[in-house]
Amino acid sequence: MANKQETSESDLTNKAVEKGGYFDVYSIWDIEPVKAKGCSVWDTNGIKYLDLYGGHAVISIGHTHPHYVQLLKDQIDKIVFYSNSVINRLQDELSDKLGKLSGYDDYSLFLCNSGAEANENALKLASFKTGKKKVIAFNDAFHGRTSGAIAITDNPAIQAPFNMGHEVVFVPLNDILAVEEAMKAADVAAVIIEPIQGIAGVFPADIEFLQQLQTLCKKHGVILIADEIQSGYGRSGKFFAHQYANIKPDIISIAKGMGNGFPIGGILISPKFEAKEGLLGTTFGGNHLACAAAIAVLDVMKDEDLVNNAAEMGTYLQDQLKGCIGIKSIRGKGLMVGVELEPEFAGLRNKLLFENHIFTGGAKNNVMRLLPPLSISKEEIYTFIQAFKKQTQQ
Repeated sequence: MANKQETSESDLTNKAVEKGGYFDVYSIWDIEPVKAKGCSVWDTNGIKYLDLYGGHAVISIGHTHPHYVQLLKDQIDKIVFYSNSVINRLQDELSDKLGKLSGYDDYSLFLCNSGAEANENALKLASFKTGKKKVIAFNDAFHGRTSGAIAITDNPAIQAPFNMGHEVVFVPLNDILAVEEAMKAADVAAVIIEPIQGIAGVFPADIEFLQQLQTLCKKHGVILIADEIQSGYGRSGKFFAHQYANIKPDIISIAKGMGNGFPIGGILISPKFEAKEGLLGTTFGGNHLACAAAIAVLDVMKDEDLVNNAAEMGTYLQDQLKGCIGIKSIRGKGLMVGVELEPEFAGLRNKLLFENHIFTGGAKNNVMRLLPPLSISKEEIYTFIQAFKKQTQQ
């Protein structure tokens, strides 16, 4: 028996070694998109899908927008990359256009590669500024998977022991008394908040709470960080979701819709912070090709008035959903919508995908997340609503 067991374990080990390939950490649908345009993607079998998820809210201006594609092609012919040890005027152009379109032209921009990296840099700046290291975050928050970002993410299942050494206090969203209590120790560097929690199930922070939070942070000398990685770049119907509350965080982290699929992230930084050589750094962040992608996104957002389109189409989408059965609640702003389904409709997302060819996103507690490109039309929303009604009325 011992020999058999040893042979079996050896065989399993050899199979694992021989398997190779991509590290198997994702739950994958048996669909391979090979072409995309606007709010649609096509798979290897030529089947067309309506995209109401945008690959985790990444596709902001629509798939393969002609201006976006042209700017990337033109930039590839010039220069794709050089380090941040030389002048890159595309960074200046991006910073200028982002500042003007977002209403933050007095803030500085630091560029990196992803949302998690953006949050890491935001936390580091806050700690440098205050000389403190404790962070207040919120229950059910998600801020990324790098060491600091995952420490402030309220999900122990994806935190390795290595990530658990950071000083973090989690408090309930929209509970200002809990925040105030957590600040009493006077050792807090920053509060980080998603103005609309995404993975938690699309829960907007209350406007009054955001205003009180800013006041409390100023009173205690705590840095307020708005994680707008998913809710920013027009998705909420304003450029940033926190702008519904008329507040100005000290640092704003951005990514996802920023590059329409090209990896890029960044932080917008209040004038209260002083830049010093070596304070932050990155190899690939702000490279020529990434800047070209981000500039194209801002050009299209401005020229096609996509922030207002997100607001209008978001209102239309929620109004249409209110007439559907199988829905427990509807939450969100603009084109960041969470539809909490009744338990008997737990399989609805798969039915919409495989029977109606419509991509949607998921979240906790049977929530369907709708995060389509900001360019989506009423006709495309109507197609989704008809499919939704057909599936829930069967």
